[in-house]
Amino acid sequence: MYKVIMLNDDYTPMDFVVDLLRQFFQKSEEEATTIMLNIHNQGFAVCAICPRDIAESKVVQVENFCQA
Repeated sequence: MYKVIMLNDDYTPMDFVVDLLRQFFQKSEEEATTIMLNIHNQGFAVCAICPRDIAESKVVQVENFCQA
């Protein structure tokens, strides 16, 4: 099992992070907000724990969405 970790930066709006968590990691509004606040306050947070192939595909999906 692999952890998908999201890191904090100074550019990404908090609402956008919540939207990513809801859309790609199927988190509820409350879960996504809690994770987003952990990312903001601690510098990172675990978004998901899943098998390697799924973790890699989630990372690619999020990266592709953010680049579009």
